Amino acid sequence: MVLSCHSLVAEGKPGFDLNECSVKPGVMARTQGSHSDITGPRVRDAALRLFARHGYAAVSMRQIAAAVGVQAGALYNYTPDKQTLLFDLMRGHMEDLLAAWDSAQPQGDAMASLEAFTRFHIRFNTRRADAVFVSYMELRNLEPANFAVIEGLRRDYETRLEVVLRRGAEAGVMVVTEPRIASMALIAMLTGVNTWYRAEGRLSLDEVEAVYWDMVRRSVTG
Repeated sequence: MVLSCHSLVAEGKPGFDLNECSVKPGVMARTQGSHSDITGPRVRDAALRLFARHGYAAVSMRQIAAAVGVQAGALYNYTPDKQTLLFDLMRGHMEDLLAAWDSAQPQGDAMASLEAFTRFHIRFNTRRADAVFVSYMELRNLEPANFAVIEGLRRDYETRLEVVLRRGAEAGVMVVTEPRIASMALIAMLTGVNTWYRAEGRLSLDEVEAVYWDMVRRSVTG
C-alpha cells in the first residue's frame, strides 16, 4: 500500500516535509537529489574516468554511483549493468569518430586526403584520451556479441583509410602493396600519440601533426 504525503506527515514519519511532496495523492514525490536528477552524460563521464584510471574489472557500480553522487541502485535507471555501460561508451566513441571523419572528409586527391586523415585522427583522439584508452585496453572485457559490434565499427573506420590508400596506389602516387594491413598499421601509429603527447610539452599539437604527417607520407611513397 502506498501512502500519500499527507498520511506520512500525519503519522509523524521522520524526514517528510509536506512542502516537498507532490500534489498527487497516493504517490510520494521525488525530492531534490533523487533518481530523476541522474542524467546519462553524468553516469557516462564518471564511468569513463573510473574505467580509464582503474580498469573496467576493478570498478564497481557502487564506485560509479559514488562518483556521480547517488545511491548505487539509481544507476540502473540508466543502464542495466556495467557491461552495457562499457559497451555504450566504446560504441559511442567509435560512432562519434566515424561521423566526425565523414563530415570532415575533404575533397581532393589521395595524398591530400591522407594528410587530412592523419591530422584529423591525431586531433580527434588527443581530445578524448580516456575514451581512446578505454576503447583499446578494455576490448578484452567485452562479451562476444558486444565485441563483434565494436570490431565492426573499427573495421569501418579502417576501411575509410584503406580506400584512400587504394586511390593513391591506383593513381601511382603511393606505394602500398597491402592497403588493408597498411591502414591498420598507420592507425595504430597515429593512435600512439596519446601515449606520450602532453599539451604542456615541448611540441604543439600542430607540430606533432606535422611530424607524423611526414612519417606517414614517407611510409607510402617508398
